Amino acid sequence: MRNEIINNIDNPGQLEKLYRANKLIFKREFNLVFPDIQETTTARIWKERLNFESEEISWGTNKELIFVIMASFVAGIIAKIPEFTGLDPEYFYPRNIAFVVFPLLTVYFAWKQKVQTKKLIILSLAVLGLAVYINLLPNNEESDTLILAFIHLPLLLWAILGFTFVGGKLNNYQKWLEFLRFNGDLVVMTTILLIAGGLMTGITLGLFELIDLSIKEFYFEYIAIWGLAASPIVGTYLVRTNPQLVNKVSPVIAKVFTPLLLIMLVIYLFAVIFTGKDPYIDRNFLLIFNVLLIGVMAIILFSIAETSKNPDNKIGALALLGLSIVTIIVNGIALSAIVFRISEWGITPNRLAVLGSNILIITNLLIVTFRQFQAMKDSNKVEKVENSIASFLPVYIVWAILVTFVFPMLFNFE
Repeated sequence: MRNEIINNIDNPGQLEKLYRANKLIFKREFNLVFPDIQETTTARIWKERLNFESEEISWGTNKELIFVIMASFVAGIIAKIPEFTGLDPEYFYPRNIAFVVFPLLTVYFAWKQKVQTKKLIILSLAVLGLAVYINLLPNNEESDTLILAFIHLPLLLWAILGFTFVGGKLNNYQKWLEFLRFNGDLVVMTTILLIAGGLMTGITLGLFELIDLSIKEFYFEYIAIWGLAASPIVGTYLVRTNPQLVNKVSPVIAKVFTPLLLIMLVIYLFAVIFTGKDPYIDRNFLLIFNVLLIGVMAIILFSIAETSKNPDNKIGALALLGLSIVTIIVNGIALSAIVFRISEWGITPNRLAVLGSNILIITNLLIVTFRQFQAMKDSNKVEKVENSIASFLPVYIVWAILVTFVFPMLFNFE
């Protein structure tokens, strides 16, 4: 890409084609090569175009605002279904909490990406099929396979959202990487909205208490629940219309937490040895161990998506490489522990699910770490690190499908 930019700096038409083919890579490579071509007027124009950020908040178009308002209202309605229909909340929410937001976000991106009608029909049938399936499963609170299905179903809805986000282009790894970045930005924005909403709730309830009016029950039943349901939708809208609001925050989080996590994990491993905690025997410790692993893995993927924007940041790349290596060690311990438990006490749905997840994670980590080694030697191979993340996403989705649909029948819904 760099050579093509340099060779076509006096060819505006070709530059535009390169930009539209892959905007993220074009911007990154152009900024890296700019010092060598900054004497040309075209290069300076492109520099301003690619890095311009509006100082004003954009509220999008009227159609977008109307959609966000309507989608937020519908999300609140879905969240209130148990109250409207008399369904048991303990039955409804574990099965349907993901349907409060994901389908509406899918509709939003299907509209923005102008997804073909045929694909839209397939996506709609897929979401409907998932909703029917999960609600037809038997009501057995002690069934491990059902709990696993409830946990993995949101991953399938998330995959459908991602498919819509990338416009149905499965092999466009850069678009999938952009989708991962969007998820990180959405988490940041939604968290900010929830914090602001929490402050508003406290102030509102406090003010009404001062005049001896208790609105707590009404507020939480008819306002707070709508706010919670709407927050990811409003967050998505703000992130897409005002990327400058969080595109500086996410890289900072990645830069700060990568070395901190590396230090924490190293200290944690020594602490495990010092305290004598045994993941091979202690089931709860192994469970927490795996939750920690999944969280760190998510941060690694997000950090790679962010640090890839600046491949010349050797310190950040080294810290990320170190974090990946330590996480592989942690994963190896967890994997050996679950293999030990299966060999000693046999296969259960939970053990098999954890085993499969650990195998996938450690495989992905090994690939990513190998690519990081290559990128440390040659910054031009940063794209391969990104692709090793995006190309592995379908594997996670296939596993989620197996756990959601096959496990309940394989273990007779136990």
